[in-house]
Amino acid sequence: MDRSDVGALVHSAADGDAAAWKALVEGLSPLVWSVVRAHRLSEADGHEVYQTAWFRFAQHLGRIREPEKAGSWLASTARNECLKVLKSLRRLTPTDDPQLLDRASEDRTPEQSVLDSEEAAAQSERVRSLWQEFEALGERCRQLLRVLIASPTPSYQEVSSALGIAVGSIGPMRQRCLRRLRARLDARGAL
Repeated sequence: MDRSDVGALVHSAADGDAAAWKALVEGLSPLVWSVVRAHRLSEADGHEVYQTAWFRFAQHLGRIREPEKAGSWLASTARNECLKVLKSLRRLTPTDDPQLLDRASEDRTPEQSVLDSEEAAAQSERVRSLWQEFEALGERCRQLLRVLIASPTPSYQEVSSALGIAVGSIGPMRQRCLRRLRARLDARGAL
């Protein structure tokens, strides 16, 4: 989401606009989830942190000083909640095992967590755009590309049998479909 859009949505949501609140949740949820996933919490703890982050956001909605930075506010809140959960789960166990004592810290800086979560949100948006443009391709291209990305990759003979395409036509058709997809993504500015 664009920061100016976020700022406007925060103001509208603070004024009671349910549609603005829904747009904020839909637009910023991937960011919150990326922060939660980065902390490798259990599923239950992850859902708890997600809900708590949004609850705190709702509590402070009218008092956020820089509404256009609501994504950063949410990411920071989610990170703090994750750390609270992790701290409550951590138990100290005395040890004299040198391998455990010499282990390098796996903790990341808050800045790295925010950057990682923003990158994850951007990656999620790129993937969403790719699939939207993929769905806009013709049925024949979608069928061919879906079959070709299967794992394990089928032989051209298997593709020919499955789709009724001559073996010699598969490669050129694949190239045309991929060029068409790339052109759609370029036009959208998604690459």
